[in-house]
Amino acid sequence: MNFKSIAKMDLRRLILALTIASALISLANTLYASYQVQRQQLIDATLQRNHAYATKLAASTEDFFDSVQQQLGYAAQVVAGDFNDRQFLAAETERLFLQTDSFNSIAVINNQAEVLATSPQSLNLVGKKLETQGVMEAINGRKPLISQPYLSVAGNLVIFISHPVVDAHGNYLGAIAGTIYLKHENYLNRLLASHFYEDGSYLYVVDQQRRLIYHPLNERVGTTVEGNAAIEEVIAGITGKKQLLNSQNIEMLAGYAVVPASGWGIVAQRPRKNTLAALDALMLQVLFNSLPVAAISLLFIWWCARLIARPLKQLASGARTMDKPETADEIQRVHSWYYESSELKKAMLLGIGLLQKNINRLRQDAQTDPLTGLGNRRTLDHALQTWQLEKTPFSVMSLDVDHFKKVNDTYGHDVGDRVLQQLAQHMRECARERDVFCRVGGEEFLILLPRTAQNVAQQVAERLRQQIEQADMSPVQNVTISIGIAHWPGSSVDVARVLKLADEMLYQAKRQGRNRVEVHAGAPTPA
Repeated sequence: MNFKSIAKMDLRRLILALTIASALISLANTLYASYQVQRQQLIDATLQRNHAYATKLAASTEDFFDSVQQQLGYAAQVVAGDFNDRQFLAAETERLFLQTDSFNSIAVINNQAEVLATSPQSLNLVGKKLETQGVMEAINGRKPLISQPYLSVAGNLVIFISHPVVDAHGNYLGAIAGTIYLKHENYLNRLLASHFYEDGSYLYVVDQQRRLIYHPLNERVGTTVEGNAAIEEVIAGITGKKQLLNSQNIEMLAGYAVVPASGWGIVAQRPRKNTLAALDALMLQVLFNSLPVAAISLLFIWWCARLIARPLKQLASGARTMDKPETADEIQRVHSWYYESSELKKAMLLGIGLLQKNINRLRQDAQTDPLTGLGNRRTLDHALQTWQLEKTPFSVMSLDVDHFKKVNDTYGHDVGDRVLQQLAQHMRECARERDVFCRVGGEEFLILLPRTAQNVAQQVAERLRQQIEQADMSPVQNVTISIGIAHWPGSSVDVARVLKLADEMLYQAKRQGRNRVEVHAGAPTPA
């Protein structure tokens, strides 16, 4: 059989040559089912491990809080007998500070929130009255306290752990307290950091306001995390495990538990991709070791399929770009060596010329205003969608002709049309090539200026306004325009709202006497 006869071979015979691939289907299905079972087992084991670790660490953190409360409780009993002896209080705070590294600082305050003693003394807070969140909660509550994180007087993100000081008669004297700086070295920080692994596993801790108390990346401590399913459950007091997307849109296998004393949530997690990486390698190894003969057969089938599919793929690629002039040459170079692809190639070459002509004509008609030659609403929508996707900021100029109805009534609609055509020409002269011009109504126009600040847009608008005011629009003696300007995202993150604001500025220019430019004041306050 020579090559010419093969070139016209019926496609049905070629398909029969590929039926040997059916022998591999059952084997592939077995490998796939095995992979799915192993995959689910790995996911379940990782979820269980992370849940167990989070629970264990939550218990350790709870023990830590019990321990420091006991330390503070004992110290409160010691200082209650000599609460007015400043020197004794200073010595006791120094002892408590040096005894362990549980706290970054220790303080004794009276019932008026005045600091009586601190350690280290370099804080220079003795004699000062503190009104921070933790101090006020301790004074007002008069009971053992673990505060929510807040910024201290020194600007540190801290938690405030305190115990009331009561004399022998039950009178409330004040409190002794320790502070833990969440971004500094201390026992709690080391306790939470002791688990960090190189396999991508890590944990973080959040408070009831979804704020990070601990994170391996220290710069994230103090930030708030939204839209995380594990955090939502753990701050609601639920202990469990689940698959989720984290704030960086990475699939995670998370286990989480609650620290009862503080209401914090501890979340231990590992990227699902890292968990399954070993399984992927294992399945590939099994495949390579068990299918040497099948691999040779598969290679032959692949070669046949590639030989058959190549012209179809090239033709399909040409079909996706039939509106481009170079597509006809690309299709002409396709080697269609069997009958069906050869006939398909002929049909495509026959119709591509007419199709390109029709597409060009329709594209021009669909996106152009026939009177002014400017873009229409389709042009506007396309530009807005593109810039939104590319996050390209832009300014909007909304303008129309002042008293245009009077022009039509006085000189007729033909003259009015010529005025609009001349206005469109002036718009092109005053703006840049990359700007987008659209006619959106009778005498209403929009100009979109990409990567243009409001002040620059205002300059362009003033130049256009002055040019129109001075232009010869014979037989109309004088024509003026009013312009409103808004900015995206400066005026609003909602594009439709920005266009509306530009219209509102246009109407404001009308109300202020016409023949003027009005600019939206700026971005709204975020919700």
